[in-house]
Amino acid sequence: LLYTIKFELMNSHAFLAQYRLILASASPRRRTILEQVGVSVEIIPSKFEENLPKASYPSPAEYVTATARGKACDVLAEHQDSVVIGADTVVVIDGKILEKPRDEQCARDMLRDLSGRKHHVITGVCLCYKEQQVTFHVVSQVKVVELSEEFIDWYVGTGEPMDKAGAFGIQGKGALIVERIEGCYFNVMGLPIQRLYTELERLLK
Repeated sequence: LLYTIKFELMNSHAFLAQYRLILASASPRRRTILEQVGVSVEIIPSKFEENLPKASYPSPAEYVTATARGKACDVLAEHQDSVVIGADTVVVIDGKILEKPRDEQCARDMLRDLSGRKHHVITGVCLCYKEQQVTFHVVSQVKVVELSEEFIDWYVGTGEPMDKAGAFGIQGKGALIVERIEGCYFNVMGLPIQRLYTELERLLK
């Protein structure tokens, strides 16, 4: 039975073997998620400037998807025969988009905003292959426990919040602040792997 399961998992990736997959991101978390399910990718970080005017987009989902598209298209321009995966993640609360904090004070402010409340984590994804392009987004809801100032100071002092949207990482010490999740856990980490895999199958099979 174990052999059969392993064979089926390996065989399910067979359609990817003929393609060069590129992740247009330097995020170690996204790479880890892909490797965890046996999908090998090459890492080529995008040079796309992540400074799109948020007010120009009707919703945070459209904003984050546009950023993911910009990342993927930037890398595709120099790697036309590859399958390029672009992704971007934001935290949204009260309609306000929280990306990576600029500094420690910004991180503290974000954590205070999230304390004791629900927020949404949205990841936009763009898949590019030659002339084909697929974009989608996934939303997860996260409930954060009440955070004391002492805890916020400690957590910011660890340095972990500084490269995370919304100033916390659920896969690290930030797991301590999460009361519950509705939706995809991996989406909160930065890559909704089940939906991504489904879209890769539709695009390439």
